[in-house]
Amino acid sequence: MSHPDTDHHPPADASPGQLVAAASSQLSDLVRSEMALGRAELRASVRHAGLGAGLFGTAGLVALYGLGALVAAAVLGLATVLDAWLAALVVAVVLFAVAGVAGLVGRREASRTAPPLEHAVESVRTDVRAVAGARHGDTPDGGAR
Repeated sequence: MSHPDTDHHPPADASPGQLVAAASSQLSDLVRSEMALGRAELRASVRHAGLGAGLFGTAGLVALYGLGALVAAAVLGLATVLDAWLAALVVAVVLFAVAGVAGLVGRREASRTAPPLEHAVESVRTDVRAVAGARHGDTPDGGAR
């Protein structure tokens, strides 16, 4: 489909200058069209990502409510054999124990990682030593070539 204001076909007997002008105009139109298409695709992608993130957050919230219902069910189940306050206390102690173990394991795992800044500084020092060694004719491991 062609539009009168964007139809840049030169006549058959066009000069080289007219051909170059027509090609330049067509290239500009093509770039504008591609940019418009890219913007439209990006808007659609962002819209889908936002909807997905919102639904994912909703799923997490509903799962959290489900977990609360399971805790309440555990308390009510224990309440059939214990007093209600004691059943709630037992479930709370179990939940705190699970949280404590998870916290300790998490702290141990986090302490195993080197601080990012320390790692970055050591990497830069290694790079500087390698460059300095190369300038002086040494290999990066410190020996002469």
